[in-house]
Amino acid sequence: MNIILLPINSKRSAQRLSHRAVGIGLVLVLVVMPAIAALVGYVAGLGAGSHDERLSQMVEEELTAQRHDISLAKEEAQESLNALTLRLAELQSRVIRLDAVGQRLTEMAQLDKGEFDFENPPAQGGPASGSVLKGAELSDFVASFDVLSQQLDDRERQLGVLESLLMSRDLEEEVFPAGFPAEKGWVSSFFGKRTDPFTGRPARHEGIDIAGKKGSGILAVASGVVTWSGDRYGYGSMVEVNHGNGYVTRYAHNSENLVQVGDAVKKGQAIALMGSSGRSTGPHVHFEVLRNGVVVNPLKYVRSSR
Repeated sequence: MNIILLPINSKRSAQRLSHRAVGIGLVLVLVVMPAIAALVGYVAGLGAGSHDERLSQMVEEELTAQRHDISLAKEEAQESLNALTLRLAELQSRVIRLDAVGQRLTEMAQLDKGEFDFENPPAQGGPASGSVLKGAELSDFVASFDVLSQQLDDRERQLGVLESLLMSRDLEEEVFPAGFPAEKGWVSSFFGKRTDPFTGRPARHEGIDIAGKKGSGILAVASGVVTWSGDRYGYGSMVEVNHGNGYVTRYAHNSENLVQVGDAVKKGQAIALMGSSGRSTGPHVHFEVLRNGVVVNPLKYVRSSR
């Protein structure tokens, strides 16, 4: 059995305790619980905000990566375009060079310019085709550049060989004695045995004589270098030209020499004026041709040009 001892004013104290408990309860309900709820909501809000922030950060990182990839792709495309531009410029310059070689070869070969016109594209044509080809890939485009470059290399080598052959041919024609050694005249004495005009006895004539008007031009029958220009016994005033390949020509009895030793002369160039110097009976040019130091009949070289 429990004995409860209460003071005299226990009833009043009990009432006071009851009122205090009710107040504390009200405080808990009205103040503490809302505060706890607000705190829980705040913490939950922080969690949700952190999730959104991470998601936003992930999106931004992905966009940054894509921008970087796009930038790299643009740089690679620009580098490829620059490389193709340089390659195209190189091929264009080579085409211009080939055109120049082609024009020169056309002139050297004495071809009709209308037949090989390097200033315009080649004539092409044909009926329209009904088939449509698919678009070319970049790799195919680059491969076409490589094929074109190889074709240009081949053409350059071929044209270079052809040019060398034509130049050699023209050079040989230029230095080969062929032509009439005077502007005007006629053959007054032939090569070989003849009657000497001064003694009347048989004698060997080592050239041909071409009579003409005094002062008319004497022409080089081939290009070469002057090795003699002056008086020579029996020849009077003479010019001698070395043409290479063992060929030498002589032009004698001149009234005046127009070239000096060491001068380079061209085929058809006037090198002297016709006269009657030395052992001569009248205005003419004594024309000799030597092959490897031996005199040969000049008449066949004169006739070869005709």
